[in-house]
Amino acid sequence: MNNYIGLGDLIKSISITHNFDKDKLVFLNTSDVLAGKILISHYTPISKLKGQAKKTIQNGDILYSEIRPKNKRYAYVKNIQNTEDYIVSTKLMVLRNCSVKLDTDYLYHFLTYDGTINYLQKRAENRIGSFPQITFDIVKTIKIWLPELIIQKQIAKVLGDLDAKIEINNKINAELEGIAKTIYNYWFVQFDFPDANGKPYKASGGKMVYNENLKKEIPEGWQDKTIADWIEKDKSGDWGKDSAQGNYTEQVSCIRGADINGLNGNGVVKAPERFILEKNTHKQLEEGDLIIEISGGSPTQSTGRMAFITQETLERFENPLICSNFCKAVTLKDETYLYNFVYQWQRLYDAGVLFGWEGKTSGIKNLLFESFVTNYKTVFPKKDIVEKFYQKIKPIHAKKQKNLRENQKLADLRDWLLPMLMNGQVTVKEAKEHINQAAEPQEVYKK
Repeated sequence: MNNYIGLGDLIKSISITHNFDKDKLVFLNTSDVLAGKILISHYTPISKLKGQAKKTIQNGDILYSEIRPKNKRYAYVKNIQNTEDYIVSTKLMVLRNCSVKLDTDYLYHFLTYDGTINYLQKRAENRIGSFPQITFDIVKTIKIWLPELIIQKQIAKVLGDLDAKIEINNKINAELEGIAKTIYNYWFVQFDFPDANGKPYKASGGKMVYNENLKKEIPEGWQDKTIADWIEKDKSGDWGKDSAQGNYTEQVSCIRGADINGLNGNGVVKAPERFILEKNTHKQLEEGDLIIEISGGSPTQSTGRMAFITQETLERFENPLICSNFCKAVTLKDETYLYNFVYQWQRLYDAGVLFGWEGKTSGIKNLLFESFVTNYKTVFPKKDIVEKFYQKIKPIHAKKQKNLRENQKLADLRDWLLPMLMNGQVTVKEAKEHINQAAEPQEVYKK
């Protein structure tokens, strides 16, 4: 049965509106699903959901945004115990397999690979309206290659195993990051770093001194400094040209604000390849540099997202790195203060402090970087404690970056194999051979 069949003969779209007698439900909008996952599970009072869609879901459903397919706002409903407590927005299609000839996992991989998404994006862009939008009438015209059910299951398992390897690395990285944050908070927020006897400083009676500028007690011998006091120099961003031309000959990968989360392991990095002037190669990023987003943000997200560069970060890219014009790179005076700077900046960002240091031009928010770093004062720890922290945290981040590099290879392999498997150009056996060649043994970081 190696033929192509239109999806309209295999799946249906659930659009029935229901009434509920429950007080609370979980409401899923397009922003609540991303790249296969449901991002929320909190309940909303039914009184606040009047006028919202009341489409129900069940395990095995695929939720697929009707708006901008390339944004990957889709999810696979799996292993949810109380699916009857969920309702879905009008902007999310609920796609359900209704054929015994089609494996649902196979369908999910087909609907969410770049080839299908790119096709739907083009169809959406040809429609009249404010947003690139698709409908089920478009989805059901797509033809899918339908080999025997056992082959579909084997293909889905190969692809699913790659996704599982990536997810394991992501979980390890989340644990590593949790360890690093816990140590930072314990040492530099609670001030219970190891004293000369290896005991927690403050809890063991270490001397604390009131600091007038910070309006709080800090360990004896520590100082207050502006953030600018930590920084040696900065590098402006560059955008260059999209191809080599004239004096624009130096090929680089350009980190944008949109890539910062991915650089930190919370998404994908799609840094575009650009060509810059040879005289601007001094803007290339080096180990120890920090990238700060200075333009962008949103009403709920301030500017100031930050990532940092390690040797392992650089090894994730084939080209030298620069940051875009909407970002700024800074280099610290002392490399050993890198992780202190990183976690201190992130605490300020998470607390919303940077919202108070923004301006706006032409509708775009800008971080008032110079004003912020030259005026905002923070705790400046003693060198010996910082060096101990640096040596403890550096291998954690090296492991995180190694996992991210492996994930990138696995994702590239999956994206290459998927269309080849789904049109019969590569067999399952051949795909497994490629995966075995790419596999690397896992390591577990020990505290």
